[in-house]
Amino acid sequence: MRIPFRTGAIPLIATLLLVALGVTLGRWQDGRAEQKLALAARIAAANAAAPLVLHGEQVAPERALWRRIAVTGTFVRDWPVYLDNRPNGGRAGFVLLMPFRIGHTATHVLVARGWLPRDPQDRERIAAYPTPPGVVTIEGLAKPDAGRLLQLGEPASLRPHAIVQNALPEDVARATGLAFEPFVIQQTSADGSEGMLVRDWPAPDLGVDKHRGYAFQWYALAVTAFLFFLVSGFRRGRKTS
Repeated sequence: MRIPFRTGAIPLIATLLLVALGVTLGRWQDGRAEQKLALAARIAAANAAAPLVLHGEQVAPERALWRRIAVTGTFVRDWPVYLDNRPNGGRAGFVLLMPFRIGHTATHVLVARGWLPRDPQDRERIAAYPTPPGVVTIEGLAKPDAGRLLQLGEPASLRPHAIVQNALPEDVARATGLAFEPFVIQQTSADGSEGMLVRDWPAPDLGVDKHRGYAFQWYALAVTAFLFFLVSGFRRGRKTS
């Protein structure tokens, strides 16, 4: 029995290209999801391990990122920076960043100390919060940054008490002239500012489900292209038979 199927070179090539594209990008997204799962396992293991103690020497990011960090030193109290558009529990607010001098060295680390609510009447009126004087020991999670938002237009210049969208350690280093570790500590330990600074940090969202969703879409494209090729080929075959 002859199967009525007909196609041309152009539909065949287009289908092969679409199937190859969908499968390739689907597998790439699956690979990204697996990488994020491995990172999640590494974060869990790092959180269970003893904290990495900073002494003032430059620490490579791959050694510190996503690990618990312990550091002793002093806050640079006159250089707070406020990250804008950081809601918490449905309330508008800021994340407070502050340089922290490590021991008696010249090296600093940028610390995300916690969340502050925004004044509904005056955006630039920052609620008072205590900063511990003298030498203190803090702990937290090392992250690449304190969270990045899409920046529209020219960013505000970094200066003490500035309200900005984003601030990376290298940005604060340029603005202050100080040496910084290449990561941010998301503080989790108490320092006397509890009640004023909120530290219920959300768990890191590594985007595993996002990559899986993208992979499904690419595989669906490949299957759809193949099925369309078959259906259109059979229809052409029946018309010419």
